[in-house]
Amino acid sequence: MAADPGAGGGWGILILFGPLFVIWYFLVILPQQRNRRKTEQMLSNLKTGDRVITSGGIYGLITGFRGDIVQVQIANQVKVDIARSAITGVQSEAQEQPAQEKGSKGNK
Repeated sequence: MAADPGAGGGWGILILFGPLFVIWYFLVILPQQRNRRKTEQMLSNLKTGDRVITSGGIYGLITGFRGDIVQVQIANQVKVDIARSAITGVQSEAQEQPAQEKGSKGNK
């Protein structure tokens, strides 16, 4: 009698999809988790006086906090309330200096 050709098919699928899942985990899932942790850490370490960029591309200076709402000054006498989660990055001091120098050279 011949063996059933469908027998053992479950192991074949597992052998095929097991390595694919492992590759998917290391190429997609793990980097997303690292980025999420990095963003959560950045958002929890925000403080008054930090220069930030929002998801809408607006640069500003943090002037205050109210729970999950951050007050950001985007121009003289212009303050807006934004969600903490809308902040995508903190501008470092090194990035801030060249922009100020360019502006002061143009005014001379």
